[in-house]
Amino acid sequence: MSHSDRARHALARLAETDPALGALALWCQHRDGAGPTATAGETIRYGPEFAALPVHEQAGLAAHHVLHVALRHAARAEALAERLGPAFRPDLYALAADAIVNDALILAGHALPRPCVRLVELLERMGEGPGEARSGLAEWDADRLAMRLHRDAATGRAARAYGAERQFTVDLVPEEGAPRHSAAEWRGHLVRAMGAGRRAGEGIGTLSTILADLAPPRVPWERRLRGALATALARRPARTFRRPAGRWVAAETDAVARGGPVPVFEPGRQRRTRRPRVVVGLDTSASIDPHTLQLFLSEASGIARRTGAEAHLLAFDEEVHAARRLDHGADALLRDLDLRTGGGTSFVDLGLRAGALRPSVLVVLTDLDGTFGPPPGCPVLWAVPGDPPAPPYGRVLRLDPL
Repeated sequence: MSHSDRARHALARLAETDPALGALALWCQHRDGAGPTATAGETIRYGPEFAALPVHEQAGLAAHHVLHVALRHAARAEALAERLGPAFRPDLYALAADAIVNDALILAGHALPRPCVRLVELLERMGEGPGEARSGLAEWDADRLAMRLHRDAATGRAARAYGAERQFTVDLVPEEGAPRHSAAEWRGHLVRAMGAGRRAGEGIGTLSTILADLAPPRVPWERRLRGALATALARRPARTFRRPAGRWVAAETDAVARGGPVPVFEPGRQRRTRRPRVVVGLDTSASIDPHTLQLFLSEASGIARRTGAEAHLLAFDEEVHAARRLDHGADALLRDLDLRTGGGTSFVDLGLRAGALRPSVLVVLTDLDGTFGPPPGCPVLWAVPGDPPAPPYGRVLRLDPL
């Protein structure tokens, strides 16, 4: 009997006590694998060690991976990797996802191969406990927990040490090819399956009202920033007196034919040929934490890649102390960038230096705690953590808390 055939028998037994997991398993692909049992997108690959487990642990391990698939942990890990860039650590995301899935299954009454990582234990190692599993599952989703593990090196080391004690191994791998179901379709599968489990009063469905990882992920501030940038960098047609507007030509022709007065000349429009330019102002003063700096550096690199714009980085505190062009080897440049941190904040020199570049938009990461000068003569987008007072000019984009 193949490993995947054994898994189907285990899941058939599991479905008798957990209607939600039984329904979700039908939307997953089950295959044999040569290595450890793992989730690859929507496919669960069962390794040789699966057959050696007792049936109740086979059912628990299969349920663990069904939840990974249904909650789209592999796809969400890839999305977080895009957000964090070179700073992303796949083992920390997999650890966060495993801890949440394991505690949910244990609360729902399922058996898992031991040792295994637990959310309550991981939170205590992070300095967020002690607590209990139900409140932890209500507060933390995989993305938020992974971001917390990435925020500083000490937390990451503590999490890895805990994982090593529990013999944790990464069981999320990138998917090959396009997924069969969209995020919206998986959301529908989850709602229907959890509803069936809740009505039955048993299994994972009983946690549907508290499990934070079930909720649609919040739109990250980077995506809202990209929308604002796309609007600012759009190449809108400009007025030109070198050619008349089409409707003026028609009106003039009609006026001449009728012998009436010629209308006042109306300029036409032509597409702008100048490449759009974006300037990113990076506040490196003491009030900006290193993790937020890293997030914005990754996003600045992405601006250059995705928009095709000419991108410039101006790092500043009381004055601009580093200026870099980002659209040529941005990733390598940002990895090697040695930023001066600490000190106060002033936007005067930044505005003058940015205005001299004549950008389509100036994006500034800052807490707005500084001295303002005159507007730089271009649209300004302030990317701001927290909720400080409004600036004298420009649009404010609030950064989501981690």
